[in-house]
Amino acid sequence: MTALMFLLQRASAVVLAFAVAVHLATIIYAVRVGLTAGEVLGRTRENGWFLAFYLVFVLAVAIHAPIGLRNILREWTPWRGRSLDIVLAFFALLLLFLGFRAAIAVYLPIAVGVK
Repeated sequence: MTALMFLLQRASAVVLAFAVAVHLATIIYAVRVGLTAGEVLGRTRENGWFLAFYLVFVLAVAIHAPIGLRNILREWTPWRGRSLDIVLAFFALLLLFLGFRAAIAVYLPIAVGVK
């Protein structure tokens, strides 16, 4: 693992630790208060801070997961080289695309065709 990957993995882990804690606290609050899914969506729609939080969350996942998966695959399998890096780069892009799409759908349902 290069020094840059090491730093990216650790920095994204810090962001994820905070984001997961906030996400879980939000879920626990919503359940305890008895909010319905519609009420939760009503509070998140058009909330720029909520969107920004989840976009950063998704970005951290898209950085962290492929690097960790790369390390696991290199340790447990004979797969090495450029092909592994290319496949995991596509995996990172897939996570980024799907995560951004989901965050935007919650923020502005019209953007992805949800009414």
